[in-house]
Amino acid sequence: MNTRHTRRVAAAGGTLALAFSLAACASSDDGGSDTASGDEKEITIGIPSGWDEGIAVSNLWAKVLEEKGYEVETKTADIGVVFTGLAGGDMDVLFDTWLPITHADYVDKFGDDISDLGTWYDDAKLTIAVNEDSPAKTIGDLATYADDYDNKLVGIEAGAGLTKVTKENAIPTYGLEGLDYTISSTPAMLAELKGAVDKGNNIAVTLWRPHWAYDEFPIRDLEDPEGTMGDAEEIHTYGTADFADRYPELSGWLKDFTLDDKQLFSLENLMFNDEEYADDPEAAVDAWLKDNPDFVDQVTGGAAAGK
Repeated sequence: MNTRHTRRVAAAGGTLALAFSLAACASSDDGGSDTASGDEKEITIGIPSGWDEGIAVSNLWAKVLEEKGYEVETKTADIGVVFTGLAGGDMDVLFDTWLPITHADYVDKFGDDISDLGTWYDDAKLTIAVNEDSPAKTIGDLATYADDYDNKLVGIEAGAGLTKVTKENAIPTYGLEGLDYTISSTPAMLAELKGAVDKGNNIAVTLWRPHWAYDEFPIRDLEDPEGTMGDAEEIHTYGTADFADRYPELSGWLKDFTLDDKQLFSLENLMFNDEEYADDPEAAVDAWLKDNPDFVDQVTGGAAAGK
């Protein structure tokens, strides 16, 4: 039985403030009936809006927990609101904390009011990618093989951190000033990538891991020997300060939980690039689990409830 409830939580007045009801605070104390493992039965997952990997993994774990007998609620909000929700007890778990850089300010701000539950992905990074059968091996090779790539590097939005890093670090370091660095939007970049791959043409694009494009297209990252795109980050799961006390068994599952590139990229590809599952992440998860039938057992150490 699907017991999940989904809500969107808005930031009032553009701030990160979140008002917590007495009922929500009380849920941290009683949490409904416990599961057989001693875990509280009810759990609220905070989903960061606009973070595809967080949306994908949150919906995946919502399904896993439902199959194990938990009553799951999901709340979608800006990342800052989700951290505030964790610290205040209105949300229980967040699957998309990037460290040591991207979300460090939030982790420092909320300190002992939140807890690190484990790292599930360790290769989150900014990249420049090319079709896998093209000649360039490093970012610097784009200068040497510029003609093979139509003298072009395809970017995304002007205000993106990826755009800034590419423009200020990669291009001057590797002498790519002669390339036409086009800046438009992520959908436009992906459309150009698809068009080039379909036609068998070479292409270079700015991209990032994790992203479903790595599952959809035959592409690979260029080596970055000078480290211009920045070091890889880890994606952690974070919870309330008392999460391990309230969910002792689930804490063990999350500590050991990981996804490899193939698993994560294929999940994202179904959820965000397959028209059959447009606006239906639960159906995308169901389809993914059919292709990965042992996943629930692998992450929980036993058969799912009711099986």
